[in-house]
Amino acid sequence: MHPQAHDVGVPSLLEALRSGTGLLHVALEKRLPFFSAQLDAGWYQRLLEAYYGFYRPMELGLYDSGLIPVGFDQALRVKTPTLHTDLNALGLANQAIAGLPVCPALPRLDTPAACLGALYVLEGATLGGQVLRREMAQRLALDASNGGAFLNVYGAETGRRWKDFLDYLGHVPLDDLGRQQAVDAACSTFRCFEQWLDGQEVLL
Repeated sequence: MHPQAHDVGVPSLLEALRSGTGLLHVALEKRLPFFSAQLDAGWYQRLLEAYYGFYRPMELGLYDSGLIPVGFDQALRVKTPTLHTDLNALGLANQAIAGLPVCPALPRLDTPAACLGALYVLEGATLGGQVLRREMAQRLALDASNGGAFLNVYGAETGRRWKDFLDYLGHVPLDDLGRQQAVDAACSTFRCFEQWLDGQEVLL
């Protein structure tokens, strides 16, 4: 699903992340309802509310940690505001959004490597969003103006920003322990996200 990196320093970490999270990634994708015949506007809204309930504390934890290695431009990559905009477009007032439940069980992000693992999951999700964007446009007539902006959060920059992220990964020096910490955090991110969505009753 993720394009191959061109930077010679990336493959060891990238391949460790890919192989370490592959089964969890596939398992979650199979349970997401975007391609279900039963998905309607109400289910989509509940799904976005659940996404917001995960991304908001997740991004706050990441960006307030002070542990993300230098070179990651969080101002360009933060996604919670786009989810907020989508929920507004779907009819939720700011007060209602502020009152949405948030995920209480997040991955431990206590090392720079762990932050990289979590970012790998969040950044990789933007690629899958391209396929989901087209599906939701066709099925629910959603676009960036009426509740579908999150699925195309980087727009035309999606491919380039993913490649930039791989370059960034390749320039962060990690030893074997650091790579394992990154993989563990990425796996934990997938597990926490699936458990949260499951608890919000928005998965298949």
